[in-house]
Amino acid sequence: MSSETPQLPLILDPATLSRHLEDPHLLIIDVPLKADSYPAGHVPGAIFLDSRRLLAGSGEVPNDVPTEAALSTLFSELGLTPETHVVAYDDEGGGWAGRLLWTLELIGHRRYSYLNGGIHAWRADGYPLSTTPSTPTPSDYEAAYLNPALQIRREELIERLDDPQLAIWDARSAEEYRGTKGDNRKLGHIPGAVNFDWLDVMDKHNDLRLRDYAELITELEARGLTPDKEIVTHCQSHHRSGLTWLAAKALGYDNVRAYPGSWKEWGNRDDTPVEK
Repeated sequence: MSSETPQLPLILDPATLSRHLEDPHLLIIDVPLKADSYPAGHVPGAIFLDSRRLLAGSGEVPNDVPTEAALSTLFSELGLTPETHVVAYDDEGGGWAGRLLWTLELIGHRRYSYLNGGIHAWRADGYPLSTTPSTPTPSDYEAAYLNPALQIRREELIERLDDPQLAIWDARSAEEYRGTKGDNRKLGHIPGAVNFDWLDVMDKHNDLRLRDYAELITELEARGLTPDKEIVTHCQSHHRSGLTWLAAKALGYDNVRAYPGSWKEWGNRDDTPVEK
């Protein structure tokens, strides 16, 4: 067993993770959509994380990023240290896991991986499940927004809507994008944004793993989401766009940011332009 932090890829397959389960530097975090997913069976050693801890939880934009103090508390409880390599997964194809990894990148913690396909892929590949909760060893982690450019705020987005170097990836459903569905004061989409549903990023026939990279790149580029541009992705609450941020990163897009306010903020204000 190595005493050094493992060098694991961003997108991790179940077979590789299975060989590293005993690694002392590994912190496996299960951040499921359904609360009963974790007790029903999780990756051995994985710690449960309530996805609500990744959101501010209150204020005008409850889905915004938590305070640095709240993130310090959270990651200390989870036992994060600068040497820790985090492996995140969920039960829904990568939305909440992506939001967690985006949050780690925001605070400058770059040792992380996504278990491709999450618990569905792990189970389908025949790896063991545990129903015993794992308790983390607390640490004293001080979180700060060391990488603030990873998020774009509403004010900057409004200013840059005509910037040809900026491309907006709306990860919501086509109905939300077109403004025929939604529970916001205003329905539709950010002017110039292009729609590529987060569900189309995952392979429903392959246990919710990411789809073939070449196919994804072809479909994104056809929509003007090209690697030479600054990509901003969002959904309703930056949950579904947790996956689209992660997928773009996996596909080699160097400059991909997220708008944590998402449509929850944009669609409920008077000063934000909307297209249908």
